[in-house]
Amino acid sequence: MMALQFAVVLAAIFLGARLGGIAIGFAGGLGVLVLALLGVTPGEMPLDVISIIMSVIAAIAAMQVAGGMDFLVDLADRILRRNPKRITFLAPIITYLMTLMAGTGHTAFSTMPVITEVAKENNIRPSRPLSVAVVASQIAITASPISAAVVFLASVLEPKGVDYLDILAVAIPSTFLACMATAAIMMGIDKITGNTELSSHPEYQRRLALGTVTVRGRRERALPPRAGLSVLIFVIGLVGVMAYATAISENVGLIKNPVMDRDSAIIAFMLSIAAIIVLVCKVPTNDILGASTFKSGMSASICVLGVAWLGTTFVTAHEAAITSFSGDLLSSQPWMLAVVLFAASALLYSQAATTKALIPTALAIGVAPLAAVAAFPAVSALFVLPTYPTLLAAVQMDDTGTTQIGKYVFNHPFIVPGVINVTIAVAFGFLFGSFIL
Repeated sequence: MMALQFAVVLAAIFLGARLGGIAIGFAGGLGVLVLALLGVTPGEMPLDVISIIMSVIAAIAAMQVAGGMDFLVDLADRILRRNPKRITFLAPIITYLMTLMAGTGHTAFSTMPVITEVAKENNIRPSRPLSVAVVASQIAITASPISAAVVFLASVLEPKGVDYLDILAVAIPSTFLACMATAAIMMGIDKITGNTELSSHPEYQRRLALGTVTVRGRRERALPPRAGLSVLIFVIGLVGVMAYATAISENVGLIKNPVMDRDSAIIAFMLSIAAIIVLVCKVPTNDILGASTFKSGMSASICVLGVAWLGTTFVTAHEAAITSFSGDLLSSQPWMLAVVLFAASALLYSQAATTKALIPTALAIGVAPLAAVAAFPAVSALFVLPTYPTLLAAVQMDDTGTTQIGKYVFNHPFIVPGVINVTIAVAFGFLFGSFIL
């Protein structure tokens, strides 16, 4: 029976991946329904995770409508154009920091056209900076103070003596240094193989001859008068979240009996940020519903609802069998947790969903908190299947044709830097965690 139920889970995930977009969440709900018909009691719905995602997205969408995203993109444009030869390093730094600040990798959408244009103007194949930047935007979720994945991980680790600040102290340097190391390695590979110049790429030459490639140059953006102010309000709110989380931390203990827990505080802060931006920057609230970040964020919420609920339902129903099978292995080889999280996230399409579905079980079977924190970046393997939105957007926005998905599905530009990035981040996680935790 367990094999049949696992087949249902895989079938639902593959159906969702095939349909794409929000249908991943729909397929997850369908999988829960089928499991229920087979006699499996549905697991706990990830409403806490979804509430955080929705509130963060509301604040980001308000900032976008106020012109804040355009302000950040314009800033990124200026930075990249001043240092075009370092684009493979600067592009992931920009997407990493934007995700770190916003708690969602969907902010990378807005920077991809800029990365592509700057690369083209300087005879650099856009595939390299784009691929490393997309991977950086995904792994930065595991270091963001307001991401649902980080907040949930903190909630299950705090009873074991590892709090929110400890996780960030390990995750931020581990993932950032891994992104920089990955950029350096990929640049070294390109120099060895001679795959750096755009002009020598056959697909680019073909498209250039057809006249389908254009170089636009820098475009001045007409920013709303309060665009920068909306970013400032968001940043102040982010600092407020971190300050409150620090104050209620058991290690700091400035607030002994907080009236709000960390999850409630993040939701309240983010909704308050949205309200302040609407009031101060005079944002039409109807426009927020049509913002691209709002649409993609709400789609992500449905995906997490369906997929995480499906994963939790299966894992909870067979927790004893899973514990018996993998408990000794993970206890003796804790790094194997990273392999499990990597494989699961490639299918579940969400860092938060993977964390919600697997980390509690891993801790229950005896995985040490250090291993859980160190392996945490492995939930970012959303790049394995070339169907994730930011990955597809990078392919579509590169009109030079250097960012392509191969006929064997897995031979695409994101797989190698992604695996390297996750591997290095996990290694750094064990290194830094051994000192910090």
